Amino acid sequence: MMKFAWDNYKRYAWGENELRPLSRNGNDGRTFGGLRGASIVDSLDTLYIMGLGEEYQEAKEWVENNLNLNVGGEASLFEVNIRYVGGLLSAYYLTGEEVFKRKVVELGKNLLPAFNTPTGIPHGVVNLASSGLSDWWSGGDLGRSSVLAEFGTLHLEFVHLSELTNDPIYTEKVMNIRKHLNQLDKPRGLYPNALNPVSGNWEQHYVSIGALGDSFYEYLIKSYLMSDRTDEVAKRMYYAALEAIENNLVQRSPGGLIYVAEWRGGILDHRMGHLACFSGGMIGIGAEHGSPETRQHQLDLAANITHTCHESYRRTPTKLGPEVFRFDDGAEATAPRVNERHYILRPEVVESYMYMWRLTHDPKYREWGWEALEALEQHCRLATGFSGIIDVYGHIIQHDNLQQSFFLAETLKYLYLLFSDDDLLPLKDWVFNTEAHPLPVIPRNCSQEKGHRPNWTH
Repeated sequence: MMKFAWDNYKRYAWGENELRPLSRNGNDGRTFGGLRGASIVDSLDTLYIMGLGEEYQEAKEWVENNLNLNVGGEASLFEVNIRYVGGLLSAYYLTGEEVFKRKVVELGKNLLPAFNTPTGIPHGVVNLASSGLSDWWSGGDLGRSSVLAEFGTLHLEFVHLSELTNDPIYTEKVMNIRKHLNQLDKPRGLYPNALNPVSGNWEQHYVSIGALGDSFYEYLIKSYLMSDRTDEVAKRMYYAALEAIENNLVQRSPGGLIYVAEWRGGILDHRMGHLACFSGGMIGIGAEHGSPETRQHQLDLAANITHTCHESYRRTPTKLGPEVFRFDDGAEATAPRVNERHYILRPEVVESYMYMWRLTHDPKYREWGWEALEALEQHCRLATGFSGIIDVYGHIIQHDNLQQSFFLAETLKYLYLLFSDDDLLPLKDWVFNTEAHPLPVIPRNCSQEKGHRPNWTH
């Protein structure tokens, strides 16, 4: 599947950000500013891990010769960080190739102006060109709030940028975000999804572990694990947030399904997004590091949420899950609203299967993963690549004409790892960023000794 997706991207969209398989051309989009080749950078580690050596070499040569990082246009700080910074860091740690280190250090510097705000909470967009970066708030941008899942999903990559460069500025930037969050009042212990980067206050009281919130929580527990379990502040923040989520958002449907609702100023919205389905895996990997008396409870919660997400797939004719599924007005893990029925090749459900398999070795997780794989092959594979579909309940399949870069970075990688031995990227040594790019755990005995970095590369 990876080779098929890659070969079609190469044939019809080489150097563009993503493949449009129906129209047989490339999609640049505006998410990455002027950056190009998102599918190449996102695929580097997947190609390498899968042993697709020739394809990996093509990707590496493109990065070396064609990846221009000094480009104008507004880029999403979050997307550039998780896909490009994460992808290049992973490629470097897996292969030891200096080109990846050189590129990621250059890109990291270009992202720093996003933090030039009165609070240090970064703006959501950044111009990667080297001039005129710092005064983002002078031109009518005061109305733009910063999103929790965006400014809260920088920690893993920025800590590694400081490790690679021996420059503490990257770690300082993300530690400042955490310090600011710790000073704020949180309604019922919950973190709202939007913050004003000028005033430093919450913009509204809308809470979700799906879109706009999701990876903030993921990066708390993963920061603790990546620090070789020394980052006690991240640990404390994660378990406090999880307790607030359990107390306020975790619900049981009339049919007995456990789900995580959304919260709008105290009123529950009984819906769960596909994006929130990562939380089964997150709660699973966090279970063994909390207090011993909560371990089994959290593992059960992780399994129950993963089961609910599987039900959202099982209850459709295509056996692929909708973008949003609901638990109100008689709905049970289904999508009554037509505009919430699409599937865009997202990875979060198979991501949780992979983690739950590694944690429990219950064969059902591999069976569920195989069901998803077969559904992808049946409904999303075209002659010219893979495409999302517009209605998972439809009997006539309509495609959205986009092979997302995260399909190559995440969906196929997590499926591959689900069916691989546990010693391929073992969880004790590697932490996956939110784009499934593996980053090495920083051993506690060397993270303070500058110049004495472990040799992570294989």
